[in-house]
Amino acid sequence: MSSNRRPVPRRSTPSPHLPASSLTRVSVAASVSDAAAGPYAIAAGPDGALWFTLVHAGRIGRLTPDGRLDQYALDAPDCGPSLIAPGPDGALWFTRARDHRIGRITVTGEATSFAVPTPDSGPFGIAAASDGALWFTQMHSDRIGRLTPDDGRVTEFPLPVTGAFPSMLVAGPDEALWFTLHQANAIGRIGLDGAITLHPLPTEAAGPVGITCGTDGALWFVEIGAGQIGRITTDGRIEEFPLPDRAARPHAITAGPAGGCWFTEWAAGRIGHITPDGRIREYDLPDRRAEPHGLAFGPDGALYVALETGQIARIEPRHTPAV
Repeated sequence: MSSNRRPVPRRSTPSPHLPASSLTRVSVAASVSDAAAGPYAIAAGPDGALWFTLVHAGRIGRLTPDGRLDQYALDAPDCGPSLIAPGPDGALWFTRARDHRIGRITVTGEATSFAVPTPDSGPFGIAAASDGALWFTQMHSDRIGRLTPDDGRVTEFPLPVTGAFPSMLVAGPDEALWFTLHQANAIGRIGLDGAITLHPLPTEAAGPVGITCGTDGALWFVEIGAGQIGRITTDGRIEEFPLPDRAARPHAITAGPAGGCWFTEWAAGRIGHITPDGRIREYDLPDRRAEPHGLAFGPDGALYVALETGQIARIEPRHTPAV
């Protein structure tokens, strides 16, 4: 059983606007018919570019730090490409939540996909592990999947709960995969041998979604329902840090190269930063209706944020007010 700690109160302070010098935006709607194509998740690729999903258009996008934009149409416009991650084979791998497949795209734009054995599984989170495989969550079937990139073979591991809605996952410092259980209100761990452990959260209806491996050796996650950031150690100790705006609906989180973690606040049009000791600073985006979702650091040290309203934002954290 986890040794859980209650939330640590935080003082609410106004969010500063991001300085104009720190933020640039690239529209991804110019080359697609629907301006609401929905940049959703984003990841740094092995080619020095940022790769992102266009969930409502059935496309994968590529953006270089100097601003070159390319888009690649998938074989099914309504397949719902969702989360994306670099694989061990030099390609990018992504989940297709609406047609229940796992996609692969090379850095030259050649795409293939593999069916998930369980029907209507809703694959969502995806990450590469130290065993050379891709691991992914299945939102609708309460399973964790494992795919070997050389032959596309999928192995599935049932969770010990039903209706859990497993969401995002990440490779942890202990070589296991850690994932959020949005409806079961817990953080899960699956070893490379398939052994599963669940850690219930202290706050009811917290609704965890995004999760990342922090630079401090712990896993950090967001609670979209409770407006909090959580931290769990590999032995299951949990801390929760309330946001100043509990209605901000934090969605995704990523570790920062300079320490701490950065996260998006989908409902508030903000990004935030939390230090390893739990100090939080938030920053308003110029458009409060931008709907920030996924985020990732690029090879240029900038933070790239997928705005579902049709843009990729590039932010230079060193130019933001001190955190």
